[in-house]
Amino acid sequence: MSIPIYQVDAFTGEMFGGNPAAVCLLGEARAESWMQDVASEMNLSETSFLVRRDDGYDLRWFTPVTEVDLCGHATLASAHVLWELGHLAGDEEARFHTRSGVLTARRSGEWIELDFPTLAPEPQRAPPELLESLGLEPVAVSHRNLNYVVEVESEKALRAVQPDFEKLRRLGSGVIVTSRSDDSRFDFVSRYFASAFGIDEDPATGSSHCYLGPYWQKLLGKSEFLAFQASRRGGVIKVRVVGDRTYLGGQAITVLRGELTEPALTAV
Repeated sequence: MSIPIYQVDAFTGEMFGGNPAAVCLLGEARAESWMQDVASEMNLSETSFLVRRDDGYDLRWFTPVTEVDLCGHATLASAHVLWELGHLAGDEEARFHTRSGVLTARRSGEWIELDFPTLAPEPQRAPPELLESLGLEPVAVSHRNLNYVVEVESEKALRAVQPDFEKLRRLGSGVIVTSRSDDSRFDFVSRYFASAFGIDEDPATGSSHCYLGPYWQKLLGKSEFLAFQASRRGGVIKVRVVGDRTYLGGQAITVLRGELTEPALTAV
């Protein structure tokens, strides 16, 4: 028996851009500790684990240090692999059962669109430790679940942010920094810092746009956006907000194909 594993660059149409995710196809469910060990070994922002069921796939996501409730780029990568390998027909919907409910994906030409929950953040007074961690004065701060949304005055200010990652780690929350885009192709830009979850800066984050979509919907008065995540690798995300659902569009490309060796299969 072997377990195939793939590395996919998500939210990009070019190799070595976007956000790399590992996708592990399991014949049956494995122990949580084993999945965490594999994710730590892969040392990517997310490793996804898929198990086939009658009505889709069970899907779980792990950073190098913890399991998470929602991940966009690893879901995009998972759907991409299923279509690429022929596990799903080209016009067939990918259906995932996750800790955030049932999530789906559909192909649209060279793009994949994910159906995710809308997570509108609420305005909140910024805690002093957040501002100290970022070293800036925000335009506005909002919060929901385990993430802060911090709007800054310009893309230049956003790109200049150099967080204190140790302070962010102690904060215990993810931080989405965002601004309007200086590039006319994009509506807004963002960066995502998740030191509390083992990722200092995530290259291209689907789930953060579940917050950013409704946030910018209020400010810009529209519901469809083209967004850019201004990390070193960069990522392009289409965002479409429809009530309590946010649709995230992205491209993906497979970089590596391999399999876990026998000792890794038996480790617990």
